[in-house]
Amino acid sequence: MSGGVAVALEDREPCHDLTVEGIRLTCDWAGCLFIPDEETLIVSDLHLEKGSSYARRGQHLPPYDTRQTLTLLAHRLAVWQPRRVICLGDSFHDATGHERLSEPCRLALTAMMKGRDWVWIEGNHDPLPPATLGGDCAHTIQLGPLTLCHEPQRGLRKGEIAGHLHPSGKIVRRSRSVRRPCFVTDGSRLIMPSFGAYTGGLNIRDRAFDGLFDQERISAVLLGRERVFHIAARFLVA
Repeated sequence: MSGGVAVALEDREPCHDLTVEGIRLTCDWAGCLFIPDEETLIVSDLHLEKGSSYARRGQHLPPYDTRQTLTLLAHRLAVWQPRRVICLGDSFHDATGHERLSEPCRLALTAMMKGRDWVWIEGNHDPLPPATLGGDCAHTIQLGPLTLCHEPQRGLRKGEIAGHLHPSGKIVRRSRSVRRPCFVTDGSRLIMPSFGAYTGGLNIRDRAFDGLFDQERISAVLLGRERVFHIAARFLVA
């Protein structure tokens, strides 16, 4: 695609509905996923306490990532009102991250958990459950035809919803490139964007995504400022 080709953005709404293995899913502009029939909200890769983890190694980041991430999560919970929340791994940046939560952040998180089923999926950054916070811990969760896990399994996997790769999509409009975190799907599986304030993104044209999707059916839902944009695969560039 040449730099001068304009991209027609298919959606400019706060969320976008799609289906994976026949199940309706709602992609929210903040990077969370809602399953209406299950009253379930899914978030991935919060990486709470990443700032404090870096500080312990002498790399000082502004220590506001956890507060920012939890504030956004609380806002989306108030909108969707789920009965269940599933965190798809790397909820904390390391195995002891939950121990470094400030008291205000701990109280904010426990308030969100109160009265809801809350599941922590094991991630590569946080393989141990945050024992002091409550909730359930699992390696995977099965919801009908959907399998929820942290790291995508190799090959084409029907019904898999995963995180880990922090996907982002890049388009070119009017000779300017735009790269945003995104959901990526082919209707058979879906990989979620990272929800954490201090997390980066990996272009879905990176070879890490090779073999994970049917390239004839792939599309992405890019996250904008309180808007999402559904982009066909032919417009996504490296």
